[in-house]
Amino acid sequence: MRARSRGRRQGVGIAGGAALLLALAALLPGCAALSPRPVGIEQRLAALPREGLALQRPVTIRWNDHLVPWIEAETDADLAFALGLVHGHLRGAQIALLRMVARGRLSEIAGPLARDIDHALRILDFGRAAPAVEAAWPPETREFVAAFLAGLNHATLRSGRPPPEFALLGLSPEPYTAADMLAIGRLAGLDINWLALFSLLRDRGDPGFATLWQRVLEAGAGLAEPEATPLGAILSGSARGGSNTVAVAPWRSESGAALFASDPHLGLSLPNLWLIAGMRSPSWHLVGLMVPGLPIIGIGRNPDLAWGGTNLRAASSDLFDVSRLPPEQVEEREEVIRQRLWFGARRRVRVTPFGPVVTDAALVPSRPGEAIALRWIGHEPTDEVTALLRAARARSAAEFRKSFAGFGVSPQNMLYADRAGRIGRLVAATLPARTGFPAEDPVLDAADPAAAAPWRRLWDSRDLPWLEDPPEGVLASANENPATWTEAPPPIGWFFSDGDRLERLRALLLARPRLSAADLTALQADTRAPKAAALAEGLLARLDALPGGPPEPAMLARLRGWDGDYAAESEAALVFELLLGHLVPLLLPEGRGGRGPETGWNFITTFLLRDLDALPPARREAVLRQAVAEAAPLAARHRDWGEVHRLRAAHWLVNLPLLGRRFVFGDWPVGGSRETPMKTGHGLVGGRHEVTFGSMARHVSDLADPDANWFVLFGGQDGWLGSAAFADQVALWRERRAIRMPLRPETVAAEFPRVTVLRPR
Repeated sequence: MRARSRGRRQGVGIAGGAALLLALAALLPGCAALSPRPVGIEQRLAALPREGLALQRPVTIRWNDHLVPWIEAETDADLAFALGLVHGHLRGAQIALLRMVARGRLSEIAGPLARDIDHALRILDFGRAAPAVEAAWPPETREFVAAFLAGLNHATLRSGRPPPEFALLGLSPEPYTAADMLAIGRLAGLDINWLALFSLLRDRGDPGFATLWQRVLEAGAGLAEPEATPLGAILSGSARGGSNTVAVAPWRSESGAALFASDPHLGLSLPNLWLIAGMRSPSWHLVGLMVPGLPIIGIGRNPDLAWGGTNLRAASSDLFDVSRLPPEQVEEREEVIRQRLWFGARRRVRVTPFGPVVTDAALVPSRPGEAIALRWIGHEPTDEVTALLRAARARSAAEFRKSFAGFGVSPQNMLYADRAGRIGRLVAATLPARTGFPAEDPVLDAADPAAAAPWRRLWDSRDLPWLEDPPEGVLASANENPATWTEAPPPIGWFFSDGDRLERLRALLLARPRLSAADLTALQADTRAPKAAALAEGLLARLDALPGGPPEPAMLARLRGWDGDYAAESEAALVFELLLGHLVPLLLPEGRGGRGPETGWNFITTFLLRDLDALPPARREAVLRQAVAEAAPLAARHRDWGEVHRLRAAHWLVNLPLLGRRFVFGDWPVGGSRETPMKTGHGLVGGRHEVTFGSMARHVSDLADPDANWFVLFGGQDGWLGSAAFADQVALWRERRAIRMPLRPETVAAEFPRVTVLRPR
């Protein structure tokens, strides 16, 4: 019997794993069901602390109808304080949960159910580098962070009523430290390769592992979908895992100035993992997207420059077998894990010169007697906060590039466009100075001096590739291998995007002699996957060649002539995905079912037709006929792709038993797929399913006009349950509209009419 895992996915975003645990924790004594009351915009603004603040001068915050703030401050420190205050007010519960995850404290919410997860998180130790990072901050970073934390803590401790989730989760307001903030940042910057590497540990030693590893390397594939475990959901939902970004040179632009667009791909739970803000002070003047709880602008525009990035998917980690290390090289400590409504638990954490021993966690697979350590750049004292603060103030391409010296995690393809007309890209990362990657096994031998040698020298952006002003006048990034845009790059990673999104983005950019901001908006909603069309054609050719002709001709007729467009109304996309969903498992080794890298798009596009053709003719015919026979009843039951492919707007509390349905705000058909520009991720399809990862924020800027900047979130700006701004941007998202974020003061005053004045003590 072959196993399959094509059921409805319930994990949602950064809190997905925690939500699985909360499903039972909600039944513990003292937890009452949430019944959020409707709260209007004016009520939410009235609840913002305004008086007696740690400010030097009054600060004006202008708001639009979506509760997006535009902050005007007379000093940089006052701007930082106001930003922290706004973050705490709008996203207090979300930031609190991020800290609980980053610090391995989920058992304080979910009791013993989260004990093994907390142990794994404490081994990973996202705060490990915080003391060294903080000690090395330049004065301007230290002052900005201190003021931001002062504002965040004022909102957390002195704003009166805590967020509704606090009572359910058993949380009490606690002050935030710089170490907490850095741990949240490291959580957001974790190495997305971990899930693939940890999964492969399970298969090392099996007879077919060598072949599997060679195929993984050839396909450049990680996991198809996050492992359906709480730890897998947390790690996958926390990482900055995807994204598209494009830049257009002035001579390719209708406006005569550079164009820029960013489209990050992350978990689709609410509240969104970004918030929108505008700001101005003596040193700052910009609009952009911020991560809740962090004082940095990841994607944005100032008067002279626009920027954004995509995850590089670089190998910022190595696994080492430390089983034979002498005992004196292994430090051991005991962690006490507090558990809600239960006794504390004690767990061992071991750290070696090659990193913490991750296989001490019950949730990380390993072979008996083997100890595997993880060495990660995130445990080194890299400084992303200073890099991104400087980048946001850059006034030229050269200043922007220089900002990223010392940037570490998560590794990014950073793209930019400046007002002078330059467009460019750089590798923003810190990586071991490798000469190559292991060809036989992803785990290195700690006893081999050559294995650790690359970690004795670390590369950063000054050593890594960059490109400026390409001759075709356009740049696009979609988590691709750097070898697609630079000659002979140094060894950077194993697992990159399949290339389908990049190919489609470039085709759209080059299809017109001149482009507009409207064209970039349309590009972000594109749902075509070129390789899907080619793969469908190949499958049809093999089905047509079967003795007696193809089975189920009526079903296959719906697929013929398909151009790879995963529009919600597409019948062909439905048939294609149902066919893949039943064919791929038939080609997997016995016992692997639907898990592992073999079900990912890279694997499918690299090996599916090749593996079919390698089968004996009789076996190939049986496999094809069986897959079609199993897919046919489902194809007859459903009309089109959108009927099974669903975009659900839901708070992460949707996973609560009985009460979960109260936290669903809508469910709609949606287009897109794994590698379409409008990414709506999914695994193998066997029926109706929810999209849990994909396009979740959009940004477009035209540098011809300081006011020509548009942003929108899937969800809303306010994280307060019941708020009128909790999910109000979903309608804009679905209709391909956005919120203008101007830079001119007079436009800001006109379009952000609600005014709050923050006053010092």
